[in-house]
Amino acid sequence: MDSAAAPVTDQASGQAAKSVIGLVTGLVETTGWLYSHWYLLALAVAVSWCAGEMVVRRLAQRACAERMALELTPARHFDPGLEEIFRRGVQLARASTSMPWWAPRRAKTVQIRLRADGSSPLRYRVEGPAGAERLLSISPFGPNVTVDKARPIVDAPRKHVVRAEFILRGKLVAPLREVPLEPDPLQPLVDAVSDLRAKLGDLAEIRLDIQRAPKWALRTRRLQLMSAARRRERRETQRASRWIRQDATGMEDSLAWNVRALITGKDSPAGRRLVMPAVPRRVDPDEALGKLADDDHLVRVQLLVMCASNVEGRAQARLAQLQAAFDVFGGRSRWAMRGWRLGPWRFGADHWPTRRSFERRWQLGQCQPPLANWVRLEELTGLLKPPTVHCRLPLLAGDLPSFEFEHPDLLLQGIHRGPDGRRRLVATYTHETLFECGVGKAGGGKTERALAQAIGWAHAGGGLMFVDPHRDSWPRAATFLAHDHLMQRIALIDLNAAGRCPMLSSWNPIAMHHGQAPHEVVEAVTDAFSTVLGWDDAAAPRALTILTSALAVLVTVNQAACQAGRRQDQSTIFHVRALLADPVFRSAALAAVADRLDEDTQAWWRTVFPTFPPDAFAVVLNPLARLAANPVTRAFLGQPVGVYNSRAAMDNGLIVWVCPAGNGPTDRLLTALIARDLLRAVRSRRDTPHSQRRPFRLYFDELITLTGAAPETIASMFEDFRKYQVTVHGMTQLLGRLPAPVRMSLTQNASTLASTAGSKTSITPITAEWGDKPSADEVAVLDRFEHYISFTVGGRRIGPVRITGPHLDEVFDEYARPRQVPALERAARNTAGAAPLDQLTATAAAQQDRVAAFLAQRAPAATAHARQANHTEGYQ
Repeated sequence: MDSAAAPVTDQASGQAAKSVIGLVTGLVETTGWLYSHWYLLALAVAVSWCAGEMVVRRLAQRACAERMALELTPARHFDPGLEEIFRRGVQLARASTSMPWWAPRRAKTVQIRLRADGSSPLRYRVEGPAGAERLLSISPFGPNVTVDKARPIVDAPRKHVVRAEFILRGKLVAPLREVPLEPDPLQPLVDAVSDLRAKLGDLAEIRLDIQRAPKWALRTRRLQLMSAARRRERRETQRASRWIRQDATGMEDSLAWNVRALITGKDSPAGRRLVMPAVPRRVDPDEALGKLADDDHLVRVQLLVMCASNVEGRAQARLAQLQAAFDVFGGRSRWAMRGWRLGPWRFGADHWPTRRSFERRWQLGQCQPPLANWVRLEELTGLLKPPTVHCRLPLLAGDLPSFEFEHPDLLLQGIHRGPDGRRRLVATYTHETLFECGVGKAGGGKTERALAQAIGWAHAGGGLMFVDPHRDSWPRAATFLAHDHLMQRIALIDLNAAGRCPMLSSWNPIAMHHGQAPHEVVEAVTDAFSTVLGWDDAAAPRALTILTSALAVLVTVNQAACQAGRRQDQSTIFHVRALLADPVFRSAALAAVADRLDEDTQAWWRTVFPTFPPDAFAVVLNPLARLAANPVTRAFLGQPVGVYNSRAAMDNGLIVWVCPAGNGPTDRLLTALIARDLLRAVRSRRDTPHSQRRPFRLYFDELITLTGAAPETIASMFEDFRKYQVTVHGMTQLLGRLPAPVRMSLTQNASTLASTAGSKTSITPITAEWGDKPSADEVAVLDRFEHYISFTVGGRRIGPVRITGPHLDEVFDEYARPRQVPALERAARNTAGAAPLDQLTATAAAQQDRVAAFLAQRAPAATAHARQANHTEGYQ
């Protein structure tokens, strides 16, 4: 049986051998056929790859169509910590996976868009899967960052466009440089786009895609890095061994070696000395893998940049600036543009074959990062948040409009020098510039800037009043206001009475021919006296009562004179003395208006007034005597029909220059009367619909002088005037010397806050309003005509920004008319009704008799009318 089984076994073995030989032969033939027809295999692989790529692209395009965009707007005081920024990075990485299961990897990304197009210094947007909107809308930055749903951005085509993709170069496993949060890491990028000009079509945009990488990709990358490290170590070992052998061979063949052998008599060994080769070191995974050694918070990133402009060369220059800005993040690894250079030519994302891939990823928001772009979230700290409080943002044309001459909606503010060195006149909108405050040392440029603004406003058709106690502003401004179309609107109220034959305007604070409400006139004059003299209900109730009652009678007399068509017979505030001290005049006045005074007022004069001792009137008569003793104030206030009318100036858009004489007690009282009349006149505009109130601007030079006369009045102006289309521009050397009510109202409501150079003590209150940015030390060393100013534009604060104050001779050079200044002086005095001082003095002296004569004629008729009224009431 053993003999019989052997042939069977041999037969089976032979068949198996034939099968193996046949299989090997088939494989060899197949390999040969494929080798001969390799193009068919390549074609099949290419077709399969193309089909797969088309499917992947179609799916990726479908997934990317369902994306959302959020725009993040930081507050001015936004100052996040590292932990808040890190949490935001974790949110972004998690949001990148909020896609359908079928979405390709290239579509699973969150994109940060940093965009500068002229609308803002650097817009910060986040785009990602629609399913991540709820996650990304809840920002760890809290209320300091406003998150709004953003609309798609549609850009107009530009003539010149450059593109670039940045990849990591250097030691790829080493982290990027750790950039501190102060100053803001985004500052280099902001500086790179700070000179962008929207009118030229300039545009710069940076897109950072963040993608969570799959585990297999990380393992593959680690294997590549470890294999590369081992190969590198083997090469180093081989190189070291080769040098060791060369050194040993060179030593044995050297002359010194052979001479020593002859001297010692020892022959060299039969063979060469044994040289131990260097042993490869063990590769340390932590050293070879670097930041890829741990799995925590590793992401892949794609960094794309595009710059465009309608002017040749500007887009290329912008890209170079952004490339330099990214160098700030470089350390042992750095960001570098992808591509290669051949002489003066560079081939990258702008050229074939990579441009098409760049455009697809840019338009669809897809992420296909290079293998080298692995980073940890900590390395992206500077890009994971919007600009912070430590970022110095440029002032763009969209932030602060450019000034246009004779434009009624713009107020000139100064000259701004841009990052590119260009100078432009900047302005604010008239309807938003409610109250302005300028602080700084004498000669720093406060008044020059206010004059430039006032002149620009006047040429635009606006009305204004410039109150200057020192009169220096009028000669400075007159050269640029001496235009025929302005002369008829300009009035000069000059109380300095200089020259051989001084000309003076006139004003009757208690005149009634303008149709004022009697009680408002009485209140305005009484408040002016009480403010300057320190009267109140507790300290001087008798003085307030006496003056109020006397003014009520005189205002009633004036009202009767105007109704009788005898405006020239009106009384003035100087007739208060006659009313209190002259019984005959008092009896005639009371009798003349007996039919107009209410019973309580008449009873007060009959019963209470006679009980006052003669010295009770001194407190009222003394300030009136001081006013009467000054020939200028006597002439100015002693006219029955004054020309000065602040309400008419506002309604008619006049340009009024008021120059009080000084800062003495009499001057303060006169200033208080003018200020209180302004307050009354502005509040009286309530009788006019808001849409019909003509805008009017007040300029107060030397606020310290003005507020010393009427602090509560000036404070009320900064609180109330906005409602009546009247705005105030105040200037002072020391904010701390202003009365507390004025200071608080001014800083609370100021639309524009400005400071020139000065002592740190005087500047500190202003810089404190700005959060000490800039500090008082910086502001104190400003050059002349240099200002730091904060503005209100579009409902938000702009600045403080460094602005050069406008110089009239430079900005309004084309408007200068020095030869027409004499004609302007004459026209301004004519509009103000100026007359020789002697003539006004004579009129004031004779007014007592005119009023007495009117009262004598009026008294019998008024008495008869009163008796008839009493008889009628008794009959009824």
